[in-house]
Amino acid sequence: MSTTAVTPLRALPAIGRRVRGYFAPVDRVHQQPTIFDPSANGQFAADAPPAPWVDLGWIENFARKSASKFGGMVTGSPATTQFQVRETVDATVSFRFKAWSKLSMALAAGSEHMNLIVPATGAAGNGSGSKGVAPVKLAAGSTATFLSLAASDADGFAAGSLVTVDVDYAGQTGYVGSGVFAACVQSAAAVNSDPDYIRRVSFNVARVASLATGATSGLVLAQPLIAGVPSSAMCVQPICGFIDREGGSFFQEWSALFLIEGQQGERIFFHYPRLQSTAGSAESATAMTAPLERIALSASFRALPVTDTNDGAAVVCFRSFLPSESTLV
Repeated sequence: MSTTAVTPLRALPAIGRRVRGYFAPVDRVHQQPTIFDPSANGQFAADAPPAPWVDLGWIENFARKSASKFGGMVTGSPATTQFQVRETVDATVSFRFKAWSKLSMALAAGSEHMNLIVPATGAAGNGSGSKGVAPVKLAAGSTATFLSLAASDADGFAAGSLVTVDVDYAGQTGYVGSGVFAACVQSAAAVNSDPDYIRRVSFNVARVASLATGATSGLVLAQPLIAGVPSSAMCVQPICGFIDREGGSFFQEWSALFLIEGQQGERIFFHYPRLQSTAGSAESATAMTAPLERIALSASFRALPVTDTNDGAAVVCFRSFLPSESTLV
């Protein structure tokens, strides 16, 4: 019997190419963020994060800052500092999204983010989208990647189109939106009692990959819905894009995870359980080969506290390091 000895290398500098960003919803009603446990999930495949984390790809200009303040407890004569105390706990993080999408636009905007529902014939114009075409009720058998519809209803959609899937607004107040709380409704009058309002703000959107015909007709989706399997109360409407606004009083809140993969196999994670935007919508241009410019979404956030159940400490960020298998610790 023989064994192979492994001689680890000394710890090496962490050298990473880029930062990757993942985001997950926060349960605003119960103040429950999405927690990332690096001891259980630290080695996930970068292209396939554990649910419910959503991969938003590579980000740039990543900058994190501790804004916590420390003070000294002074006693005696002459006065001398005997202890240090943490007076405040605060942190910020900023970066640029390289790709535009529903989620990256919403995160960069901070306030309500809306879907542009395909307008109904003759609908009056409006800055955040006009009244939409009538929604279509889902049939039995829908899944997170397939929307079962009557054949006559499915004919109203096309492969490559976008859809929003959610319940009717029926006078609800408070947080609304399936999968992600997308807005907070103060009163039915504030949203004109519009039955399409929740679908207008919903994050439960997807691209239609193809149409299914035959015994089971419906829409095959190119990606799973963020809210999972649709309920029988949901309806689907076609949308043509997304819109955000400079203004509004609603603050979105997300859990965030940032990953730096080192060239030696190590991993560095920055986990912010609760982030809220500290700036309105902004973008910046990077010159390419003239006259081309790459337009990136700028985002900045303040980290809000959670309680670490291991010791009851109030924290705003968890930084973790998973060493390479071939280095000393």
